[in-house]
Amino acid sequence: MKGFHERNVALKCSSKTAIDSSPSPGTGSEPGPSDSKFSKTSVWSNFFASAFSIFDTYSESSACVKKASRGKNNWWTAAVKRVVSGCSMRRIHERVLGPSKIGISSSTSDIWLLGVCYRIMQESSGDVDSTNELTAFKRDFSSRILITYRKGFRAIGETKITSDVSWGCMLRSSQMLVAQALLFHRLGRSWRKPLQKPFDQAYIMFLHQFGDSEASAFSIHNLVQAGKIYGLAAGSWVGPYAMCRSWESLARCKREENDLEQQLLPMAVYVVSGDEDGERGGAPVVCIEDASRHCFEFSRCQADWTPILLLVPLVLGLDKVNPRYIPSLQATFTFPQCLGILGGKPGTSAYIVGVQEEIVFFLDPHEVQPVVNLSQENLEADTSSYHCDIIRHIPLGSIDPSLAIGFLCRDKDDFDDFCSRASKLADESNGAPLFTVAQTRSFFKLISHGDALADTGKVRENDSFGVVPMGDVDVSSHEDDWQLL
Repeated sequence: MKGFHERNVALKCSSKTAIDSSPSPGTGSEPGPSDSKFSKTSVWSNFFASAFSIFDTYSESSACVKKASRGKNNWWTAAVKRVVSGCSMRRIHERVLGPSKIGISSSTSDIWLLGVCYRIMQESSGDVDSTNELTAFKRDFSSRILITYRKGFRAIGETKITSDVSWGCMLRSSQMLVAQALLFHRLGRSWRKPLQKPFDQAYIMFLHQFGDSEASAFSIHNLVQAGKIYGLAAGSWVGPYAMCRSWESLARCKREENDLEQQLLPMAVYVVSGDEDGERGGAPVVCIEDASRHCFEFSRCQADWTPILLLVPLVLGLDKVNPRYIPSLQATFTFPQCLGILGGKPGTSAYIVGVQEEIVFFLDPHEVQPVVNLSQENLEADTSSYHCDIIRHIPLGSIDPSLAIGFLCRDKDDFDDFCSRASKLADESNGAPLFTVAQTRSFFKLISHGDALADTGKVRENDSFGVVPMGDVDVSSHEDDWQLL
């Protein structure tokens, strides 16, 4: 982790100058190039989302109205249908939002993939170990679970929506993250996709849980239903914060449906936030007391600790990620507990699984594939649509500042190790931590209401709450960076 910070010292210094000199919102200044680019991105993204959504939702108008409208829009609808059926949604996203690159860069720096390091050397050196490392990385990457747009599934709830094309990328990205958590828990981090059939039944049963029907526990159908109270709806795009809360809700529903020994998601789910309602505050705080409570409740008061899934939604800037946070984002991939990031480019979500210097590797959900409902007994099933051999990467600095990071702690010792690493990372963040760690909720309540203490003139000189001191950083200038969705 220290290496990431040493390589980015110059980046931090230059970013602070840029932040201090940038015009504040509402001053009437002309937008800069980045603002213009972001605006165009949002407009185009919304345009395509609207255009493609007409094929997912069908009105209940009369036959004569349908016939009349068909004549006027036939040329447009036919063209867009051909695009969708041709599975070219990714090409549209790349043309509008900028292309991603394929393959591994020429850099010889280490690659970190969900907590595992691959040491890459120059190919010209002929180093057998380096070649083996590269091969091992590719196999690890292709073993991660890929979940993409699907078409042709049963309608979601009471709607007539039978595809998530153009609106479901955040849901699919979140399914991938939770799938890795389940995969690591049930089959281990060293698991690799089978090369021959018949497959192991545990693998098939695992994939079945992410099928596209209400019968599959973690389907898009059940996610939409569980996330209604957070604004999740079929046909609408949702942000990382609401997505994390929706998973928390779905996990709670499934926990109530099954006995403790038959839990489909055998882990507590803890959405980390900065204050009680999770909508505003400083850096989110991992509260050890809260984590313990989540585990105790999950076990129905039978165990002090259980496996726990931590979801940390963040907003790390306005139109782009503040460069001050990039070293810490890089370092999270070195954590053994790392599950990656729900991120991507503005207006389009992806699942980020690895990092090499300034680039990140990701799985892209924007491939439109026919629905696949795997039978739990079919050990000869075609599972190729759940894996990807194409390695894509984008610059870390280009991802959307609204994102969420996931971690899986298998037991109390693993959680303690995570807290130790997270605290060290916060200490090395130069006053810009992604999140911090505190023992109890009362500690970070005092921090989040620090303005009230300042007004009284009684701020203590030696407040050691286990939260990183901000030093000389101008907190007010970055206040908007921490407004969660």
